[in-house]
Amino acid sequence: MNTPLRFNEALLIADRAFRPFQCVAWAPQDGTGVVSISVIDRTNTRLLGRQLSSATYTDPQQLEAALQRSRDELRSQGFDLAPWSMPE
Repeated sequence: MNTPLRFNEALLIADRAFRPFQCVAWAPQDGTGVVSISVIDRTNTRLLGRQLSSATYTDPQQLEAALQRSRDELRSQGFDLAPWSMPE
């Protein structure tokens, strides 16, 4: 996947990257293009929070690297994630 990602595509990819947990995303209306994501468990406990710039979430390689780093961090904290890879 080499074409720039649209906002909704990036959010769907991020959601799938953190299963079985849920990924919640929102974009502040301040015009910066930053997206905040939080990974939460079934009790709505926040396990991880990140901010992604538009340069990161629109570029498939940068998004994959950012999501993989976050997955690695969750695993190092003892959380078990479903297998995931960046879509082609």
